[in-house]
Amino acid sequence: MTQPTISIKNLRKNYGSKQVLQGINLEVFPGQVLGYIGPNGAGKSTTVKYYAA
Repeated sequence: MTQPTISIKNLRKNYGSKQVLQGINLEVFPGQVLGYIGPNGAGKSTTVKYYAA
């Protein structure tokens, strides 16, 4: 089986007492095209920022 290019498991992030990411799980495999969409403030940029860290 092909291994994922990106694998995120149970990603969580708090800003003080406010939990902004609550257990994000994501796998992206070679050749897949992914659209990561949502309303402003949904945590899209935070997810990418903390995955890459």
